[in-house]
Order: sequence, then C-alpha cells, then structure tokens
Amino acid sequence: MVTSPKVSIIVPTHNSERTLARCLESIRNQTYKNIELIVTDELSKDRTVEIARRYADRVCVTEAKERSAQKNLGIKVSTGEFICFIDSDMELTPTVIEECVERIAIEERVSGVIIPERSVGASFWVNVRDFERSFYAGSLVESARFFRRDLVERVGGFDEGLIFFEESVLPQKIESLGYIVTARVTSEILHHEEGFSLWQHLRKRYYYGKTTREYREKSPEYFRQQYGLRYRVQLFVKNDRFRRRPLLGMSVLLMKALELSFNELGALSVRLSRDKRSR
Repeated sequence: MVTSPKVSIIVPTHNSERTLARCLESIRNQTYKNIELIVTDELSKDRTVEIARRYADRVCVTEAKERSAQKNLGIKVSTGEFICFIDSDMELTPTVIEECVERIAIEERVSGVIIPERSVGASFWVNVRDFERSFYAGSLVESARFFRRDLVERVGGFDEGLIFFEESVLPQKIESLGYIVTARVTSEILHHEEGFSLWQHLRKRYYYGKTTREYREKSPEYFRQQYGLRYRVQLFVKNDRFRRRPLLGMSVLLMKALELSFNELGALSVRLSRDKRSR
C-alpha cells in the first residue's frame, strides 16, 4: 500500500484479565502496523488495567457501565482515520486490519466493514453458537466493526441509552447518510467463549431485553429481521447444511427460542416497573 492511515482499535473492558492479553497481542501482531490501541475500562477489580498498560497506547478508566459509553469515550480520545471496535474476549486473525483498510479504500461510499466472527471453545453450546453464526453472512444480523472516523463522529457515535443490539445502531446511522456499511472481509475474528454458560447467556439476554422497546422504535425494519424468530428460522432451514446437522440445528432453534423468551421477560420487567410508577 502507498499510504498507511492510522487505525484506532478500541477495546472496552470490565474484569477481563482472563482473555485480554490474547486479544491485545492479536492486535499488536497484525500485519498492518499503523495501529493506535485504546482500552476503555469500567473500574475492573482484577488485573485488567495492568495487562492493558502492557500493550495499549492509551488506557482510560471510566465509571461508564455500558459498552456503548466506553466505546464513545474511546472515539473521543482516538486519533486514527479509521476506527475498529473489538471485545476483550476476541482475537483478530493476523490480516484483519490490513484487509479492512484495503476494502474500505476500494470505494469512497464504503464506510463500514463487517468482519466474520467464529465462536471458539470446547463446549457443546459454543459449537451450537458457531454453527448459528455461519448462516448470518449477508444478513442484517451482522454489524460492521470497522468505520471511517469522520462519519462515526458525524453521527454522534453509539447511542448510550441502548443495550439491545447497541452495536447495530452506529452502522445504521452511517447507512442513513447514504454510505455502504455492509462490505465484508474474509479474515475472521475468533470469539473465545471457553467456559460458556447457557444460563449466564440467558441472564444477559434478559438484561439486554430491557431496552427492546427503544430499539424497536428507533429501528423498526432492522428490529423485525434481527429479532424475529421467523426471519432467523428462514435463514437456517433454507440452507441444506442446516438440515444435514439435525442435532446442531435443533439446538440452534432451542437456543433462539430461549433467547427470545428471556428478552421478552426483560422487556416485560421494564413495562411492569413503568406501570407501577405511573399508578
């Protein structure tokens, strides 16, 4: 490449010592070298900040409890021409950032890049999640992680009042300006989910469900496809590969039904609380 614009990679953390070193090492080991690494930490009580300081160009400790606010802080202090958002339990394969920079440079209207994601871990449910993810390429379930910085700032970054599908709102806002946010690369993110607990996963779904209403009002078309069990089932069953793996397939459907139920319970808890306050 003739030029190497700076890429700011923002990693929000909270008690992430178990996975953080592997995540940050994968960023430092990218084939693309002009990278600014920023960690935004929410008052971790373990060794997260100590580990982050070994690798990061900047570590910001904040009281912000949600990832959207942590990411916005990262945007504020970053200086790169491009911005990428990575979770602390993820690992970048070596050419991810190089491919993202090359892909976004091909066409001026391309302003968001999707990086394929794999779930990694030895448990049965991690295999189920990895199988599920493999059917989402080209659907609205995927969201871009790599963006042009000027447009991220122009649309105001992430919406801090949202938890439910919070990562999807930023590319939607950029897309509404007429830009493309669905370009993809082939290099993958490995999402390490060793020790995955279905119960803990469903508890998170309950929590995320508390802002379901706000997201539905903000993005009704995206909500219909991202949230609707019918849309997900159509993605699965029309694919021969899904039908050839009946145990994994039925487990995916069970997991999605449970996730939907716990999301609805979270949304219901908010409605009941509002009704109680209004009496």
